[in-house]
Amino acid sequence: MTATSATERFRAARDFLLEHRADYETAYEGFAWPRPDRFNWALEWFDVIAAGNDRTALHIVEEDGSETKLSFAEMSARSDRAANWLRARGVRAGDRIIVMLGNQTELWETALAAMKLRAVVIPATPLLGPADLRDRVERGRARHVIVRAEDTGKFDDVPGEYIRIAVGTDSTAAPSGWLRYEEAYGGPGACEAPGTLGTPAAAEVFEPDGVTRADDPLMLYFTSGTTARPKLVEHTHTSYPVGHLATMYWIGLMPGDVHLNISSPGWAKHAWSNLFAPWNAEATVFIHNYTRFDPARLMAEMDRHGVTSFCAPPTVWRMLIQADLTQLRKPPREVVAAGEPLNPEVIESVRRAWGVTIRDGFGQTETAVQVSNSPGQRLKEGSMGRPSPGFRVTLIDPVSGRPDVDEGEICLDLSNDPVGLMTGYHGDPERTAEAMAGGYYRTGDIGSRDAEGYITYIGRSDDVFKASDYKISPFELESALLEHEAVAEAAVVPAPDPLRLAVPKAYVVLAEGWEPDADTAKVLFAHSRAVLAPYKRVRRIEFAELPKTVSGKIRRIELRERTANGDGAGTEYSEGDLG
Repeated sequence: MTATSATERFRAARDFLLEHRADYETAYEGFAWPRPDRFNWALEWFDVIAAGNDRTALHIVEEDGSETKLSFAEMSARSDRAANWLRARGVRAGDRIIVMLGNQTELWETALAAMKLRAVVIPATPLLGPADLRDRVERGRARHVIVRAEDTGKFDDVPGEYIRIAVGTDSTAAPSGWLRYEEAYGGPGACEAPGTLGTPAAAEVFEPDGVTRADDPLMLYFTSGTTARPKLVEHTHTSYPVGHLATMYWIGLMPGDVHLNISSPGWAKHAWSNLFAPWNAEATVFIHNYTRFDPARLMAEMDRHGVTSFCAPPTVWRMLIQADLTQLRKPPREVVAAGEPLNPEVIESVRRAWGVTIRDGFGQTETAVQVSNSPGQRLKEGSMGRPSPGFRVTLIDPVSGRPDVDEGEICLDLSNDPVGLMTGYHGDPERTAEAMAGGYYRTGDIGSRDAEGYITYIGRSDDVFKASDYKISPFELESALLEHEAVAEAAVVPAPDPLRLAVPKAYVVLAEGWEPDADTAKVLFAHSRAVLAPYKRVRRIEFAELPKTVSGKIRRIELRERTANGDGAGTEYSEGDLG
């Protein structure tokens, strides 16, 4: 396949960011989004860089040590085969496909195949149950589902007229009512009609049946639902594929890198860092599958396979620093974190052990990375960096609506039409209009900005609260608690108080070796008094597990409701009662 003008513009924008990967000022001022009228990333970027390319595109290491390595050329051919087979099974442009697979080859194959067919993917984590799947089938208007064979039973009680495709059947027979994805590779059960995928001659020949407009829908993402019912976020053939040039820049990816991102399939961060950003850079996507997180094994695999860049959510980073980080002999060149802000104590622990600094980035399912600490920028402790190339970020006072304040809601200026932004919330024009009101996209997150443009995260607008008329950032208090060796995880919410109206209450998960008793509570209250201003210090502590979404984010709304209703789930202590 020859490069189109859209490919050339995409490559020029990509190469500009690579050239200035360590020069933020030049990259930010000089970058311009490529804005093709027509663009299909799978056909006009991936297939172009894959032509005759034997370098590894995807490398998966299983828990038992078995490996799968596929080149760019092989991934291109396999996705052509999958696209032909899916088209023969009725997948058409605009059809919605729920893809519920693990970190397996077929996940990347079907992602590329769906793009080539101009179908719309609804990513879903295998952790979902029937209730969540009913919501996705109904609100997403799914016409097809592609699911691991072991998860097909979850759809028994999910009504709808949709084609069911099972992946990973170990025989010629799929579960009743399901098609067998393995037919795409030929062999028993394969379709043998001329021109369909069951014939070897057609396996690696895919011809698109129409043009892909840049604003055609590509993905529908259900958000993680930390504060409300999951929203349905719509992305196009440019908003994620092109938008994640900014994510590539933040991570610091370069051609030939081996990139490991720990993320569950089905969530936006998986597409960010396991699909678009690394393959935009022509880097290898590296995966280590496991059933139980083992820091020592993970570091051994990183050493063995030469991981050069590493991204993980704060939960994983917090587990890693509980282990001996010096086991990693060859630390990655780039290490980043996203999903929730990373606490300073974690950053310092990694810096001491690996000699590299974790760089925070801020984005949402609705966007690519908006604010980040990119390579070469001077890092400021506690700050998540400055606006990413291609994004104009302003802080808006949530009360007066005045823009360009020093503390307020983090918003994107829509006057420059940022490519890496959703088209809106599918099927919810009122919520879309609210989010885009006044010429700004409103993230719902609060931050502060210093004189040099560095932005520091304060918290979700729903999470920030007042105690004794002082504004409290839960993230700041949680970070302070995590500095103590007894604390593995913490979440702070307001607790009702007759005098102060509300006081900070911390839900704490203890590190190994600490008991959830009064003595430990006294130690943590003393630590809080030592490191926090009097009006900020934690007044109540409850030792309990933290409720989380299936993507691993803490559901603070559940903790707020539990606290407001007086529903304790663990052992609670009050600072006043302990003296």
